[in-house]
Amino acid sequence: MKSALAFALPGCVYLAAQQVVAQDIISEDTAFYGHSPPVYPSPNGAGVGNWKDAYAKAADFVSQLTLEEKVNLTGGFSGDNICSGNIYPIPRLNFPGLCLSDGPSGLRSTNFVSSWPAGFSVGASWNRNLTHQRGVGMAAEFKAKGVQVALGPVVGPLGRVATGGRNWEGYSNDPYLAGVLAYDTVQGMQSVGVTASTKHFIANEQETNRNPNSSNGISAVSSNIDDKTMHELYLWPFQDAVKAGTGSIMCSYNRINNSYGCANSKTQNGLLKTELGFQGFVVSDWGAQHAGVATALAGLDMVMPSASPFWGDNLTEAVNNGSVPESRVDDMATRVIASWFQFKQDTDFPPTGAGMPSNLAAPHQRVIGTNPSNKNILLQGAIEGHVLLKNANNALPLESPKLISLFGYSAKGFDRYTQGVPGWNAGSESVSPVEAAFTYTGPRSQIAPNGTLLTGGGSGANQPAYLSSSFEALSQRAYDDDTHLWWDFHFGNDSAVDQSSDACIVDVNAYATEGADRPGLRDDFTDDLILKVARQCNNTVVVFHNAGVRLVDQFIDHPNITALIFAHVPGQDSGRALVSLLYGDSNPSGKLPYSVPCNESDFGVLADASLPEGIYSKFPQSDFSEGVYIDYRDFDRQNITPRYEFGFGLSYTTFSFSNIQSSIVEGAETTAYPSGPVVEGGRADLWDNVAQVSATITNTGSVEGAEVAQLYVGIPTGPVRQLRGFEKITLSPGQSATVDFDLTRRDLSIWDTTSQEWLLQKGQYSIYVGSSSRDLPLTSSLAI
Repeated sequence: MKSALAFALPGCVYLAAQQVVAQDIISEDTAFYGHSPPVYPSPNGAGVGNWKDAYAKAADFVSQLTLEEKVNLTGGFSGDNICSGNIYPIPRLNFPGLCLSDGPSGLRSTNFVSSWPAGFSVGASWNRNLTHQRGVGMAAEFKAKGVQVALGPVVGPLGRVATGGRNWEGYSNDPYLAGVLAYDTVQGMQSVGVTASTKHFIANEQETNRNPNSSNGISAVSSNIDDKTMHELYLWPFQDAVKAGTGSIMCSYNRINNSYGCANSKTQNGLLKTELGFQGFVVSDWGAQHAGVATALAGLDMVMPSASPFWGDNLTEAVNNGSVPESRVDDMATRVIASWFQFKQDTDFPPTGAGMPSNLAAPHQRVIGTNPSNKNILLQGAIEGHVLLKNANNALPLESPKLISLFGYSAKGFDRYTQGVPGWNAGSESVSPVEAAFTYTGPRSQIAPNGTLLTGGGSGANQPAYLSSSFEALSQRAYDDDTHLWWDFHFGNDSAVDQSSDACIVDVNAYATEGADRPGLRDDFTDDLILKVARQCNNTVVVFHNAGVRLVDQFIDHPNITALIFAHVPGQDSGRALVSLLYGDSNPSGKLPYSVPCNESDFGVLADASLPEGIYSKFPQSDFSEGVYIDYRDFDRQNITPRYEFGFGLSYTTFSFSNIQSSIVEGAETTAYPSGPVVEGGRADLWDNVAQVSATITNTGSVEGAEVAQLYVGIPTGPVRQLRGFEKITLSPGQSATVDFDLTRRDLSIWDTTSQEWLLQKGQYSIYVGSSSRDLPLTSSLAI
């Protein structure tokens, strides 16, 4: 093990403090840890796979451009329409320019679009088909508005820091689950001709010090990661997105091993464009470029939002004086135009930015992006993103209640709603549409006290066509059923519960936003409110609209708290989805895409963001010394029992698992290393099926329901178990079905830091199948 680590800062070389790390966490080879090695030159896009025709067209197109026109394709400008970013048109070649806009769960800053369930809710659904349909429906709204590039999906942050402000934008802190859902999202979005920009590349795991601060001279945080952890955890879901054909990757604000994300040649030239065979273009996060020549040579292809102080005329000059080869600018332009051709935006796309608000005096064009056929997808996505965590005495579903009492600040619609100021920028007075309806005061800053939490805050927020709050939906149900509804959104000291209530529902939230990490995993104000109701009502149902992990141990064991639902961030059908579940019209089928521990200390350093300290007070360092051991992997390693484990979720019915079968695929190649050509997503044979596992699931209850069958593998020298397969299946009472899982070479391999390849080891692989990471009744093994 190394006793000191070198890393480069402007004009200096520093030695980091000694890293004392167990060998089973950080690989022995720490050559990359804290220092990002150079990888040059930036490889040209080759048009592999189904990109061949698009690259041929793009090469011909770019050959007709002047240097200035090519440079214009690499940088944003302030267009007439309020897109998050714009690329100049080239009228003489019928190129209309590009509109890039937020965000990962719905188009922002315009009307006639939808607020889709955010990433956390998608992750909680564990539903691949629904995820694909969401991608299709969401992208269709971008397309109708003339937005060629949708800034999403999100797989970074992965969720290493439990209090991370943007974890809710992604799907899960498990790389396999996040990767599969990213694949389905990218495929769905791009099937309708919208370019997906998968973000934020890479290791953007905290909001604290994510950007340099000119007022105090503190640089952006450096995420220090060893090579093995990078591949097996943080790069994994990006690899799935590249395999899916993502047309764009967005580089991140933070440093990676002390080199800025958008100037990091190892991650962009090495990992992304060489190892993964990425064919699209790399775009900077907004304002994430901090150098000119360095970013060009390191693989950045497009800078946003506009008026870059480093590129534009300066990039033209850099080419003319030999600092940047013109071939590099040719590749930038070719990658951008190839994406435009790849998704047929040259022949089958509305005018650029047609439905986005105008910066000019002209009125906002009435362009409708919503489609009535999406209504069921929006609602079903919201429903399946809810996770039932407690249901004592079968408190739910509600059965013909005569009086329901509703409490909590998250139950109502917004006190006010504004369109917000387009071009949201963290730390400024400009806010997202949804954030405009929230206020923050003192210690309650981790909640949104003024309305239901349909989404988190920042550039990942979205625009609802309407808002269904818990109060609105329960009011409608009360009308339909002749039920009486009593409500108090604040529940002050002088309030009292009507003792004749059949059920008391407390609807609260845990808010998170871009630009700031959450102050904690609990808050006394909300816990006190819940207990205040529970002390007066013997059937208290707690609903959390949570944009992050939320601890519940302050109240969950109270005997009057009979049910707990994590509703996550369900979008505009929030209340309608909740009521459908409360009354049993829908059967809960969501599963946690993360673990809920008993205490903050169970997460250790992973609960809080890293801060500048000591000799690095101006250069904050975040050491990922836990390696691949985050969330359930770490709990398993330390034998910590979570309150609710990864993959857990209750139903109104029950299921059994039986008849596990596992085998190596006949004729499968099981040599140590893959040897195939590099295609999108890495070596082609990484994706070959090596093994198969099957199991039988039976609905042993009395109502129809959906179960998520989960496959975990114990890989030699790896964590106790890692998710490597899942399938959601709906069964009638008494019905059985067989679920088949395919395991690829990548699924069973570890990253070999010496050979710089994925290694398929010889030995025994443990196989587990069940309903969560801790409820795995079926076991088997594979010998390779």
